[in-house]
Amino acid sequence: MVIRFIGKIFQWRGPAPYLFVAVPDKDSQDIKSVSQILTYGWGVIPVTVTAGRTEWKTSLFPKDGRYLVPIKMAVQRAENLKEGDKVRLQLELNL
Repeated sequence: MVIRFIGKIFQWRGPAPYLFVAVPDKDSQDIKSVSQILTYGWGVIPVTVTAGRTEWKTSLFPKDGRYLVPIKMAVQRAENLKEGDKVRLQLELNL
């Protein structure tokens, strides 16, 4: 499954030094519908993400009925991204 969307980058005061982008509601519902075959525990979903020319592997985190995409510091630097920016993301769910 490949999902493409534009989202706003925000900071979540969570356990990681990342900024995040929330997956839209409809796409989050689609991911949730296949989550049982994809998750490796705690509801996280392995994905390959592309932003601009940068691709990385990470996991989506479930939060309040949606999924969050962590934007690693290396990606922030490579794509010149910061809190408040809108970014076009492509997610490829990894089986």
